[in-house]
This record gives sequence, C-alpha cells and structure tokens, in this order.
Amino acid sequence: MELAPHVEALQRDLAAIAAVGDEATAQAAQRLSAAIRASTGLRLLDALGEAALELSAQLPSGRVEVRLAGQDPSFVYVDERAPEPPPAPEDSATARITLRLPESLKASIDAAAAREGVSVNAWLVRALARSVSTPTRGREPGNRLRGFGRS
Repeated sequence: MELAPHVEALQRDLAAIAAVGDEATAQAAQRLSAAIRASTGLRLLDALGEAALELSAQLPSGRVEVRLAGQDPSFVYVDERAPEPPPAPEDSATARITLRLPESLKASIDAAAAREGVSVNAWLVRALARSVSTPTRGREPGNRLRGFGRS
C-alpha cells in the first residue's frame, strides 16, 4: 500500500479549499500543505497500526502487523501457533544406528525435512516417535502366528 497518493489527495483538498479565498490564503495553504506532508504520513501509519490491532483482536490465533518497506506500509499476518515440539528423549543417552535406504526414499525424506524446516535427523526422529506411539489397528497380540515352518 502506498501512502503518497493519500497524502497528495489531502494536499489537493487543502489547495481546493484555499482557492475559495484570496491569493494570500492560497499561499498560506501551500506552505501548510508542505509543512504537514510528513505529519500526515505518520498519522496514516498510526491509523493503520490501530487497524492492525483491531484485526488481531478478532483472530483466533496469530496477529496482524504493519511493516514498512521504505515508506510503503503493508499488513502481514504472523502465525503465533507453537511449533510441534520434538519428542522428549526418554533418557539422556543418544543411540546411533546405520540405516540403508533406497535413494528415492532418501530424496523424499530430504524434501519432507526441508519443507518442515528441520534436519533430516530431527524429521526421522519425529516420524519414528509418531509411528511407535500410534497404536496399530487390527493387530492384537493374540492374532499372531508362532512356531516354525517346514518345507
């Protein structure tokens, strides 16, 4: 959003109002217009800031901020939901394993970790923790086959 067109519109309005008077009034209005240009921009930013606060109050999560790029403000939504915490280690020891994967699966895991903004190790630990903490459906301990097979 550009503020300059709005400030210029206010300056044109002031000039139009001053045109009703004499030459001295028009000159005074022109000097006032130049003097309040910066102040008008700041007042518009104040109004945008209050609008952002009102919008933020109506959102279930997150907030709206007014950010400046040069002199041009923009509204930005900031998501305040907490990221999913990494699984808590059950003990302080760290175990290492070597895992051999097909290259295509490794590429998919690399891409998934990059999308979530975490390391491959963190992504794998999180995925494995979810996998072992989710009960398997349709497999009860009593339904297992035990014994030896002969051919």
